[in-house]
Amino acid sequence: MTNKNYIRMKKLFISLLTIFTVIPFYAQKKEIPIYLDEGQSIEKRIDDALSRMTIEEKIAMIHAQSKFSTPGVPRLGIPEIWMSDGPHGVRMEIDWDTWSHAGWTNDSCTAFPALTCLAATFNPELSAEYGRAIGEEARYRKKDVLLGPGVNIYRTPMNGRNFEYLGEDPYLASKMVVPYIKGVQENGVAACMKHYALNNQELWRNTIDVEASDRALHEIYLPAFKAGVQEANVWSIMGSYNKFRGQYCSHHEYLVNKVLKDDWDFDGAFITDWGSAHNTDEAALYGLDIEMGTWTDGLTWGQSFAYDNYYLAQPYLEKLKKGELPISTLDDKVRRVLRLTFRTNMDRNRPYGSFATPEHADVARRIAEEGIVLLKNEKNFFPISKDCYDKIVVIGENAIRPLTTGGGSSELKVKKEISPLDGLIEKYGEDKIFYTMGYGSGPTVYDQFVESPYNADSLRTLALDLVKEADVVLFFGGLNKNYQQDCEGGDRTSYNLPFGQNELIEDILKINKNLGLVIISGNAVAMPWLDKVPAIIQSWYLGSEAGNATANIIAGEINPSGKLPFSIPKKLEDNGAMSFGEISYPGINNKQIYKEDILVGYRWHDTKKVVPQFPFGYGLSYTTFEYGNATTDKKEYNKNDIIKVSVEITNKGDKDGAETVQFYVSQKKPSLIRPAKELKGFDKVYLKAGESKNITIDIPVEDLAFYDDRVGTWVVESDQFKIHCAASAVDIKNSVTINIK
Repeated sequence: MTNKNYIRMKKLFISLLTIFTVIPFYAQKKEIPIYLDEGQSIEKRIDDALSRMTIEEKIAMIHAQSKFSTPGVPRLGIPEIWMSDGPHGVRMEIDWDTWSHAGWTNDSCTAFPALTCLAATFNPELSAEYGRAIGEEARYRKKDVLLGPGVNIYRTPMNGRNFEYLGEDPYLASKMVVPYIKGVQENGVAACMKHYALNNQELWRNTIDVEASDRALHEIYLPAFKAGVQEANVWSIMGSYNKFRGQYCSHHEYLVNKVLKDDWDFDGAFITDWGSAHNTDEAALYGLDIEMGTWTDGLTWGQSFAYDNYYLAQPYLEKLKKGELPISTLDDKVRRVLRLTFRTNMDRNRPYGSFATPEHADVARRIAEEGIVLLKNEKNFFPISKDCYDKIVVIGENAIRPLTTGGGSSELKVKKEISPLDGLIEKYGEDKIFYTMGYGSGPTVYDQFVESPYNADSLRTLALDLVKEADVVLFFGGLNKNYQQDCEGGDRTSYNLPFGQNELIEDILKINKNLGLVIISGNAVAMPWLDKVPAIIQSWYLGSEAGNATANIIAGEINPSGKLPFSIPKKLEDNGAMSFGEISYPGINNKQIYKEDILVGYRWHDTKKVVPQFPFGYGLSYTTFEYGNATTDKKEYNKNDIIKVSVEITNKGDKDGAETVQFYVSQKKPSLIRPAKELKGFDKVYLKAGESKNITIDIPVEDLAFYDDRVGTWVVESDQFKIHCAASAVDIKNSVTINIK
């Protein structure tokens, strides 16, 4: 072969190689794509792809083809989008067209702690690790969208789904959700922040019509979503089931078109919850981009393989062809879906992920350890030394019950789950740990309560016999992700512990007062025995490493540092939402008014002077911390300034530990009512025994604004403000006064 022919052949080879490897998809039309080379901007690639699609292909892209996928455009090589439930673990595979488990053998995941536990860590760095690890698992399982995290505000202890969320405070939720989202999306997997918006109960969630003030909406219920959009650039958001001011939130003119897409410049895909679309015209006009899980009755249950009957399927296509709806609405939806695709499954640079690794288990364990909250610890009941007792009696079903299952769509099939009992046996030895159930619940069923198959009297008798000779008793109680406990689809029906636990605790105390309680839940519970029990731990659904994390805390190998992400009221009526009666919760005739307005959680307790059982931000340690006086870099600030607040923290005990320093702000004479104080900063400080550290945090003056619904904007008023340095919402160590011009 001559040199000239060799050069020609080489050029031909390079051209062919370019066609089949550089171009991410090759249209069956004769012309070669212009803007599909990955060197071009995503927007140009979207324009080119959009120009090649038929109207039928566009329609196909915006609704489901199975329970958890959309079809893409095979002719153009645009792949399917695959989604998975999983705010704290990648859900097992589901059948194509039913809700049955598919029965795979390779879909067992790492269960990470539920998001209440993550919130309780007050540690944004751990949140980034959480997001990164769960994103790696989703990527390995070839998922393009992870349906989480949830950021709905903890409004009332009755909400069955609170365990999936990040607590009662919008600032805490905002600071914790941003690194989670970024961590997930580093893997080329879209986080799908949910449920937008005002989905604060499960009871009647498909029909309840919520009325809340503009102030409550913008100050309490939207900030975490806004942070996810503007600070984390979240790639997708899920709508909620409920209505707001008469219109369903999954196609809501004000919430989606005005706030989310116009005001916040959200450029991702807005997706229904499964069954939350109700109307073709509204879905077309009011911002819905992908419709999942709906049949024509607006429910997730209905005729099989009815995907072409969805509101954004054939009914939408017919209206477009008749000119009843503008084609621009379709093109905007497809543009957003293409953007989601180019960011995920058409990004050739995204990593491959990893699944159920020791590294992920380590992340899960550390989050669990940092989230566990020590509520009470008289006479240093905890930690329990390995050499202190010969007979440790463990009582309670929650010591052995798998808590990664149940709860609704957050159910998981785990590679392993270490129970608290297993963790204690591993820590203290089988010869020292003695166990009996004491109480029992029924099996987990998604949408109905199942009675316990156990004889309650027999279980109680066995427990009381066992505790007579115990050196120490550990009671593992709480809730368990059954229907009407911590579970999707149904709210709690009582503030009390279920299955006779309160009565059993009282009976145990009559026999053996050396009793420590470990409450496992995603919600506050009533504590009528509080004054009689020497020690209480608030634990959570801790995931795969639950037993190891729990045992490490109880044995003192890890010093507890968790802080409550919600207030625990003494009685249910002390909660702001519950105090106004049925119209405020759960609603009357499917209408509900958020009567407590902006006074949610500790804002209610503080402002109305209703003393909580345990306040927001509260948590004890095995050591003690001393706070110095808080100072600011100056005393007067303008609206564009940043306030620098400093304080010295000293570990005065003999154990290493961590303290979350919280900064609350109050305004002296606001023109509209404001809470007594609001969280505006926090920092988790790790200190060795005897060590001191000086910490400084930044509080932008603009963060001191309130939403003035008289003019529809955020306002920072010229006034005197106090910055409170605190260990909880009620434990104010000292305050510093500043002036804002």
